[in-house]
Amino acid sequence: MPVLADNPSTSNLLSFLSLLLNSTFLQSLTSQVLNYWNASHFRGTYKVEDHQIVLDLTTANGRTAIYTKRQQVTFLQDNVFAIQDQAWGDGDIFANYTCNPGVAVDRYKEGYRWKILISLRRTYNRNETEQFNIERTVTEGFTTPIGNFQTQIDHPTQDLTMSVIFPESRHPTGVTFIEQNAKRTHLFGNEDVIPLSRGRMQYQWHIHKPHLYESYILRWEW
Repeated sequence: MPVLADNPSTSNLLSFLSLLLNSTFLQSLTSQVLNYWNASHFRGTYKVEDHQIVLDLTTANGRTAIYTKRQQVTFLQDNVFAIQDQAWGDGDIFANYTCNPGVAVDRYKEGYRWKILISLRRTYNRNETEQFNIERTVTEGFTTPIGNFQTQIDHPTQDLTMSVIFPESRHPTGVTFIEQNAKRTHLFGNEDVIPLSRGRMQYQWHIHKPHLYESYILRWEW
């Protein structure tokens, strides 16, 4: 009986299958199918049309930073009167916390994350939309030579934009965008860097239809 490995046709087929299984195209296709399946089975209270988060490093030593989040959402259920925010990181991540609309009424720690319960002060129904604005002051959170700014996609999201603003006196020597679960790293190009007033620099990354349950990280050295 012939050995399969000695058959040229079989060897070529095995080589082709090996290349296919390890191809970027197949990995991307698998990731997209998984993301579609997760989104189609999502049972949360809302989906996110636009998610913009900015970390403004207001001091050159990283001891003070302002985090802002703006989310445009569409509700998927009736009778929604509260939502949950989440936060994690080094330093005092709740030196100040504000949200609009709504009022933060409670928070608790689950693993390494803090969960913040926000009372909306009204009831929303299916297909209603709202824009939520959240701002936090973080102290002693970014004092090391390598910094990380991370978010996790917990709701189906159409567009995500992440930005870090560096002060005039301390620009980064390198910035990368990381898809943690997918194990992909992207380098910033000139088109991703925006000069601001007073010599500040904004590094911004946009991704269309980010994957549900993926963690995205902006990492810099300075």
